[in-house]
Amino acid sequence: MKKFLSHRLIILLMITSSFTAVQAQFFSESGPFAHTYSIVARDAETGEMAVGVQSHWFSVGTVVSWGEAGTGVVATQSFVNKRFGPEGLALLREGKTAQEALDILIAADEGREYRQLAIVDNKGNVATYTGESCIAEAGHIKGNGFSVQANMMLRSEVWGAMEKAYLENDQLPLAERVLATLEAAQAVGGDIRGKQSAAILVVKGESAEPWEDPYIDLRVDDDSDPLSELSRLLKVFRAYEHMNEGDLALEHNDMAEALTQYNAAQEMFPDNLEMKYWTAITLINNGDLEKGKEILKEVFRADNNWRILTERLPSSGLLTVEDDVLKELLSL
Repeated sequence: MKKFLSHRLIILLMITSSFTAVQAQFFSESGPFAHTYSIVARDAETGEMAVGVQSHWFSVGTVVSWGEAGTGVVATQSFVNKRFGPEGLALLREGKTAQEALDILIAADEGREYRQLAIVDNKGNVATYTGESCIAEAGHIKGNGFSVQANMMLRSEVWGAMEKAYLENDQLPLAERVLATLEAAQAVGGDIRGKQSAAILVVKGESAEPWEDPYIDLRVDDDSDPLSELSRLLKVFRAYEHMNEGDLALEHNDMAEALTQYNAAQEMFPDNLEMKYWTAITLINNGDLEKGKEILKEVFRADNNWRILTERLPSSGLLTVEDDVLKELLSL
């Protein structure tokens, strides 16, 4: 009996030792297990490039998605090698094509059979790789200017559904098109474990200043329905694009353009107090006092801090009214 136990102990030690070696080989560099589905894509008209991803893993957007304006985008997943992100972008920056960069990264990685990697460069070249040891269901489809890839899916139809959705939604801006692609994956089962986080990263086709890159960077780190929340955030982003354009017009004293932009934002989120407020201020600056007062009254009743802010605006030149009109506004 003692001899039998000693043999079992030796075997157990051998297995443990072997597993430790494999673990060191595949996980010391790889970091998180981001088993997931994703898309990398380039819009041929705008030059924008994007990564979209959803997974049953916390904060997947900080692991899978990498991009740089004027350079390209990278999605690294399955048993993730995070080095593929920055090193892939560096290779593209040096002038390597997407395929050349991918080949270099995969060739140097001993854990390649456990990896899934997709790259799009700023010319629209696409490269995709799925290692033979990625957990089923796993696969990818490389298309014209895009690639969809997935591993540990409930069904093998996932990446086909993603391709179909991407091709059918070519009328949408790239970020919304990527979101539709992710939603199609979830509709046919998605990640076998369920859903937890999602992200969309979009960079411009031309090089940008560091503070202007990325163009869109939205992440839902932990949510029971991450794609619905991501959709909401993308809508908020678009509304605040209008707000930013309105602010810019206001800086240039173009009240008509500011009003157009603020109205566009308010139509998207009619209950947003800030959007209502700046629409009202712009109306007043543009000579429509009565309509502006009507909106301000509603805003002030909801939150008196906006009344306090209004009193401070004339000194910054953002509210151009006489003192008697200002008093009238503050009394609403």
